Amino acid sequence: MKTIRKAVIPAAGFGTRFLPATKSQPKEMLPIVDTPTIQYVVEEAVAAGIDDILLVIGRTKRAIEEYFDRNVELEAALEAKGRAAEAERLRRISNMAHIHYVWQKQMNGLGDAILQARQHVGNEPFAILLGDTIFDAPRPVLQQLLDVYARRGEPVVALEEVPLQKVSRYGIVKGEPLTDREIRIEDLIEKPAPAEAPSRLAIASRYILTPGIFDHLQRVKPGKNGEIQLTDAMRMLLADTPMYGLRVEGGREDIGNKLEFIKANLKHGLRDAEIGQALADYIVETARRLQAPPTPDAGRP
Repeated sequence: MKTIRKAVIPAAGFGTRFLPATKSQPKEMLPIVDTPTIQYVVEEAVAAGIDDILLVIGRTKRAIEEYFDRNVELEAALEAKGRAAEAERLRRISNMAHIHYVWQKQMNGLGDAILQARQHVGNEPFAILLGDTIFDAPRPVLQQLLDVYARRGEPVVALEEVPLQKVSRYGIVKGEPLTDREIRIEDLIEKPAPAEAPSRLAIASRYILTPGIFDHLQRVKPGKNGEIQLTDAMRMLLADTPMYGLRVEGGREDIGNKLEFIKANLKHGLRDAEIGQALADYIVETARRLQAPPTPDAGRP
């Protein structure tokens, strides 16, 4: 069994749900308090022991490349003002991993984005972390998958249980339970209607796959929305390769969703040493105001 040495982070999508903010900046650069989403994703890979990372980017995504490069002038300016700790924090961003880039020239879906990684990955198993999703977890979710891979030696995907009315948003799996958290996958369906869903277990933005997936990605036909779907290629891989799913410990935060993005900022903001207490006070005061009964004169001119 080969060690997982490389991670692929697809970050090429348009981010249309956040227009106009994402007209000229990547959605993956939207900040959670003061840290871009993509940094949390890279840090998760590094925390799991993987520092060879390929970012699949597209047009208007150059800000991601610039972010992970050094800004020597800014570091020097901070140090000259006695802000050495901040300068060191910036240096750490550019030094924490070996980050490479490849362009997805057309937005043909997640499967096509992963296919762009074939040359970099080579004949090795590899991890995938979606660039617009982070986890609030006791242990890195990718590390949880790596633990299963170490025992099974086969592809593993992160799973979470979602409400039935939301299954049409995700790849959904059918499987045989092996433990309270682990299943052997028997089938995968991309974005099924609720009546067609084999379960409520959704693929949750983290994968460990074997290089055989690339042949299937080249052969698979466009699926939902005319795009190359990774789930469809994984279904083909499943025909000749065992595959496992793990109900991960931790809450998923979909930064590509406006409401979830705001919730994530509130959650992380409350933990921030600088603003946490002031934010908590604001939330309490806002909740009190929203719950207060309307005054008799409310709405009168």
